[in-house]
Amino acid sequence: MLDKLEAIEERYKEIETKLSEPDAIADIKKFAKLNKEYKELGKIHEAYIQYRNLTSNIQSAKDMMYTEKDEEMKNMAKAEMETLTAELDKLDADIRVMLIPKDPEDAKDAVVEIRAGTGGDEASLFAGEMFEMYMRYFEQKGWTAELLDHSEGTMGGYKEVVFEVHGENVYGTMKYESGVHRVQRVPKTETQGRVHTSAATVIVMPEADEVDVEVKESDLKKDTFCSGGKGGQSVNTTKSAVRITHIPSGLVVQCQDERSQIKNYAKALAVLRTRLYEMEINKKNSADAAKRKTLVAGGDRSEKIRTYNFPQSRITDHRIGYTAHNLETFMDGNIQDLLEALQLAENAERLKEGYSTAV
Repeated sequence: MLDKLEAIEERYKEIETKLSEPDAIADIKKFAKLNKEYKELGKIHEAYIQYRNLTSNIQSAKDMMYTEKDEEMKNMAKAEMETLTAELDKLDADIRVMLIPKDPEDAKDAVVEIRAGTGGDEASLFAGEMFEMYMRYFEQKGWTAELLDHSEGTMGGYKEVVFEVHGENVYGTMKYESGVHRVQRVPKTETQGRVHTSAATVIVMPEADEVDVEVKESDLKKDTFCSGGKGGQSVNTTKSAVRITHIPSGLVVQCQDERSQIKNYAKALAVLRTRLYEMEINKKNSADAAKRKTLVAGGDRSEKIRTYNFPQSRITDHRIGYTAHNLETFMDGNIQDLLEALQLAENAERLKEGYSTAV
């Protein structure tokens, strides 16, 4: 571990020097890339400085214990050493997590799809509530969301809703939401008070840049149609909605939430690019996901990952055995605690993998 930390410190100082060079300042892309790496390494660099200071102070306390003749001073040195050692153990664990290789996709923005599953109208209503839950969470995080496409349910909610999310480390945070979300409650339409089970599927994809995936115009079939849904003078009157078919893969995407056909086409193309990119990522990650017991950051999308039990005000995440009885506040966008628990579970798995590989 110390060898890695020393190498990181060398790289940190190297970038620090490069950032002050005229060539880097003149090249905006190069400067942004270096600055991003500098900030990422900065946290580890600070932890390493703290680690060295603690190690030095522990050695000083240890020396005092063996050289000091005054018994009271010896006891003080012993107490200090025990306190510092506990701090060092915690810092050691934190640094090991920091050194876990990061998924390069984590820093990307994300495209999220929520689809109503089994349960008919109740599933659409739940999909709508999940959409609102995420919107409240994004607001807490200072992220922004942009609607790309949606299909409303007959009694409200959404049969399907697709949106982009922009912010810091969006995909790295939201990727744990991919999977089937099951809800158990008494629907508004139920006259006998029976609890029904329905579901919604969430798909979170890292948003692809143009450099990530090349899409040829010759591989695309473009169709236009009138927008559907509520409101707006252009709705159902102008062919502003766009549907794109990617002929080689058979993927179909559409966007109808802008009044401009050009803007809808650009958004639909971005979603297509993201889906193609995700297909490539899934091929690369399938072997790793199969090894990981928790499957918290991937795996089968058809797998039930979470249950929302309204009668008991209970949320259960089945991947890590997490249970809480605060469903009302959870649906109000307070999902950070669970996302952090999922992150910790994945980090623990990756630490085990790293240890077994080293052994």
